Amino acid sequence: MSNREGSETVPGGRKRRPIRRPRPGSSTPRFARPLTPASVLGWTALSAVAPGAAHLRAGRRRTGLALLSVYVLLLLAVLAFGLTRNLQDVAALAGDGAMVTVVVVACVFALLWFAVLVTSYVALSPNRLNQQGQVVTGIVVGVLCVAVMSPFALTANYVMTLRGTIHEIFPSVPDPDVPTPVKEGEDPWGGKDRVNFLLIGGDAAGDRTGVRTDSMNVASVDLKTGNTVLFSLPRNLQHVRFPPTSPLRKQFPNGYMAELPNGGLLNEVWQYANDNPQLMGGKNKGPRALMDAIGYTLNLKIDYYMLMNMYGFADLVDAIGGLKIRVEQDVKWGGHYGTAGTIKAGYRRLSGEEALWYGRSRVNSDDFSRMARQRCVIGAFAQQATPAKILTNFTKIAGAAKRLAQTNIPQHLVQPLVELAVKVKDARITSLQFVPPDFYSGRPDWVKIRQAAKKALTDSTRPAGQAQTANVSASPSVTSSASPTRTHAATPTQTPTRNTQKSGAKSLTELCGLS
Repeated sequence: MSNREGSETVPGGRKRRPIRRPRPGSSTPRFARPLTPASVLGWTALSAVAPGAAHLRAGRRRTGLALLSVYVLLLLAVLAFGLTRNLQDVAALAGDGAMVTVVVVACVFALLWFAVLVTSYVALSPNRLNQQGQVVTGIVVGVLCVAVMSPFALTANYVMTLRGTIHEIFPSVPDPDVPTPVKEGEDPWGGKDRVNFLLIGGDAAGDRTGVRTDSMNVASVDLKTGNTVLFSLPRNLQHVRFPPTSPLRKQFPNGYMAELPNGGLLNEVWQYANDNPQLMGGKNKGPRALMDAIGYTLNLKIDYYMLMNMYGFADLVDAIGGLKIRVEQDVKWGGHYGTAGTIKAGYRRLSGEEALWYGRSRVNSDDFSRMARQRCVIGAFAQQATPAKILTNFTKIAGAAKRLAQTNIPQHLVQPLVELAVKVKDARITSLQFVPPDFYSGRPDWVKIRQAAKKALTDSTRPAGQAQTANVSASPSVTSSASPTRTHAATPTQTPTRNTQKSGAKSLTELCGLS
């Protein structure tokens, strides 16, 4: 029998502990029914996407509502941040300080989510389960904690990999000829309207000694619009001149190895400068010598260079899943006779090795055809290396980049460079090749080259479709405002080549069939 207070009398006169029943309106937690291992796991898992759910189920309303409120506010903040930012703002994350911040934030969120899951699991009182239930739920919750922390760990790993790649490729000690870092808020490009990058495809593999720069393109980028002109120079351009400021000007006043009628090629300048440090005033001055020669040829100040090892480029292409390219005609590849295979005409997705040979093959081909194909490979890569592909294959891309890249772009310009690359991706890219019949490599018409380069840059600043037809004259009476000051020994000569260039710089979409 029971007394009024709720105690119960048992035979023998002993009384059991009073039975406490919750009063109406009492805040004492009460479960509708006991939690099973499955329900414990379910509520814990729900807390991974809605922190506080398990605490609410356990009757801890204040804690649950507080966690849920903070989570909603955090989601709204992230959403607002995402909607008010564009790719230019995201590019700012390429800064070294920003990358460190991202890593720290990712680690903090990983620990917070771990703590939320553990406290949610504990709040559900798993000790009420039998021993087997406790073991099973404990193991599953542990795995769930690892799974929830993985995205944050992956983010931190990606950012650290990117930071390490940047530190390995881009020099921390700038080139003496490269501007020093500017203060925050100042123009990182030093007030320039355009910045000129020399993009080099180098071949130092096989039985070759040193670096042979077989692919040379200058990307001249308008900093305001991102409109870019690609100038392609033939590897066999002979007897290039050097500016008065170059140490090689005194050595070759009439042009690089002008005493050799069939020698003195542009792709030999880099290695010649490296082999003769006594002339250049120091070691490893090949990049500077090549930048001087090409800049003087185009009447441009080459600001930075990027050398890409061609065999490493194949790894980079494979890392993004290959390149889709319009092949104009069958191209045999492999060795000097094309015995490895044939790249058939049509729209093809090329592997890294195939893309490399597509740009390099000399079978039934001349240097100028190779230049055109190399230009299309560069354009296809720039277009098809989308953010999604980069993120999906980030580790492979970073590893390939470390193996293939050499540059004088300092680390402090990486963030502005990424921002500029985002702008270029949506801008107009045109291309001009200095190849026959408009330009001959054996005895180049330097004035004509400079005039064509100047016109291509002018046309790139106009709206699409308004570029004027080039009408370049090479008669001896023509003078060019673009021509640099020249001494008698280095006076550019005009040659009896075809002197009407009917088509100026063209878009890569038109030239390469890129969609």
